[in-house]
Amino acid sequence: MKFYCTRFLLRPAILALVLSSSSWASDMPDPTLTPGAINPYVTQANIHQTVCMKGYTKTIRPPTHFTNKLKKRQIREYGYADRNPKHYEEDHLIALSIGGAPDDPRNLWPEPRISEWDAKKKDRLEFVFYKMVCRQEIPLAEAQHEMATNWIEAWKRYVPSHQHYRFKRVD
Repeated sequence: MKFYCTRFLLRPAILALVLSSSSWASDMPDPTLTPGAINPYVTQANIHQTVCMKGYTKTIRPPTHFTNKLKKRQIREYGYADRNPKHYEEDHLIALSIGGAPDDPRNLWPEPRISEWDAKKKDRLEFVFYKMVCRQEIPLAEAQHEMATNWIEAWKRYVPSHQHYRFKRVD
């Protein structure tokens, strides 16, 4: 089967890649704008006094007036055609629950809410990594790296194999 697009012959595999790449790109933050940043006060040695303490993320989460203002600016910087802030969650690339920097713009991005790989799906990975870090099944730095590098691939690798963690928000 072949598809014709004005001047180019597109084979099915190439067509699938072209059609999926635009949605995939918006599901991942732009690494030049949002490479991820860690909280230097959270270390492997102190996880049980920081991220693994119940309620910890509430103590460091930036105020909504800060994240709402940043979200509007970043929607423009990202060049999203849809400029409605309600369609995005200003999310930490490296989750606060695994030592992500709370108010560093390099760790925050307007994550689409309406997508296959939306904010709710990323929340599942955040919970799995939180549990794994606190149970010392994965080093803190490795979880942070996995999240910052490609959270979608990390989700595919870790979430299905950790269904025994009953999902709930970390806060």
